[in-house]
Amino acid sequence: MTADFQRHRSTELRKCSKLCNMRRLPLKLVAALLFASTAASLPAQDWAKAALEKSPRHHEYVALKHGDRTVQAFVAYPEVSHKAPVIVLIHEIYGLSDWAKEMADELAGAGYIVIAPDLLTGFGPNGGGVDSYSGQDAITKAVSGLSPDVVTADLDSAADYGKKLPSANGKIFVAGFCWGGTKSFAFATHRHDLSAAFVFYGTGPTDVTTITAPVYGFYAGNDARVTATVPATTDAMKASGKKYDPVIYDGAGHGFMRAGQAPDANDANKKAWDEGFKRLTMLIDKANAGTAANRLKPAVSKATLAKAIAPKPAPPATCHDPGMDMGAM
Repeated sequence: MTADFQRHRSTELRKCSKLCNMRRLPLKLVAALLFASTAASLPAQDWAKAALEKSPRHHEYVALKHGDRTVQAFVAYPEVSHKAPVIVLIHEIYGLSDWAKEMADELAGAGYIVIAPDLLTGFGPNGGGVDSYSGQDAITKAVSGLSPDVVTADLDSAADYGKKLPSANGKIFVAGFCWGGTKSFAFATHRHDLSAAFVFYGTGPTDVTTITAPVYGFYAGNDARVTATVPATTDAMKASGKKYDPVIYDGAGHGFMRAGQAPDANDANKKAWDEGFKRLTMLIDKANAGTAANRLKPAVSKATLAKAIAPKPAPPATCHDPGMDMGAM
């Protein structure tokens, strides 16, 4: 028996011993250890989850039904006194992650209703959605394999739901990131009641002739895989007489709207996030300006309100000052 063989045999015996010891552990503990090992390999998004949990805004999950399919969607509402435009948010290739939901909440904080469908609904293990997958690689593979027709139908369902909300003003926008950016551009070729489509580091479709909404692009300077396609897309949109306005953020990398919010974000990604978010909200507000259904009927008339806040003589002394119920403002 050689020394090499003895060392190999000793190593294998140690492995066997560890495995046998694990087999004696309670099943729940083994499962927890395996889950922790898997979770540690995923992109850390604890900061996004923490921000989402601290948000004062209303969030809910809704079931969007079309045909024989039901899609789960995360909805974030703004805290506003007027009817708001709706954004259909398309997640990255990483699925409806904590970051995607946090991004929806950020946009709700800017005054918009945001509907973010889990496009993996029903395709996961045991018919689950994004949360049913064992790890990020499995999610990426599943999102990559989604049928374009099914994705379009799911997005239609989200847009239709948004338009019927009592607090919506009828304006529909679509915004997608990474894989979702490409799908946002593609959705614009299909959906003709969009007020605008926002494409974050996604590529354009081959045929742009059916697009009716303006398309705004947000691209990273250090992302040649995607950004190198912008000149050809610009030419195609121009030749078809379509509105396309791409902006490239120097020094930023692919996924800067997520990376720019992370605790370890570099300066270029932080700047791209800040400028990109400001541009996005400015474009939505510009398209939304003057919408007839933009304001809810106030709880009191302007004349009544003016009278209520006008200076008045000091009232007789009482044990308390009567308050004024202004209703839902």
